[in-house]
Amino acid sequence: MACNPPIMLAGIVNDSITDGPGIRLTLFTQGCPHHCPGCHNPQTWAFEGGTAVSVDEILQQIRRNPLLKGVTFSGGEPLAQAEALLPLAGQIRQLGLELAIYTGYTFEQLLDEQNPAVMQLLSLADTLIDGPFILAQRNLELNFRGSANQRIINLPKSLAAGQAVIETNERWY
Repeated sequence: MACNPPIMLAGIVNDSITDGPGIRLTLFTQGCPHHCPGCHNPQTWAFEGGTAVSVDEILQQIRRNPLLKGVTFSGGEPLAQAEALLPLAGQIRQLGLELAIYTGYTFEQLLDEQNPAVMQLLSLADTLIDGPFILAQRNLELNFRGSANQRIINLPKSLAAGQAVIETNERWY
């Protein structure tokens, strides 16, 4: 059996209610190329930092919490570790949990790049919160986003349409 690469994490928050609807487990991945001015998590920027965590360790934590509605991949930039996150995302889907991903890239950038691991990871997720944090567009009244340019995207519909489809589920707003 192949050994999955570890996921480099800056931290894990159990019982999060700020990273998507419902009670969630949020993984803050280590490493980010965006370096957005005013970033909420600048300690996640360095790719050399973080703690190596196995998929099994994270799954154990997920299974211990029967109240979880979903899991959120945040960062840092989780798509920088798309290959390492793929096995976990597959297991999250098998457990029947929602998966949301935050990224500093836009959906259109991801479609243009067509990175196979990123596209596969997106196909396993329900929701993408896309776009860099822009300090001049910071808005504390937005649910689950830091700046007005960031969108909450329905991934299954968007991937099928080949363009961003904004999430309409009221739980996100």
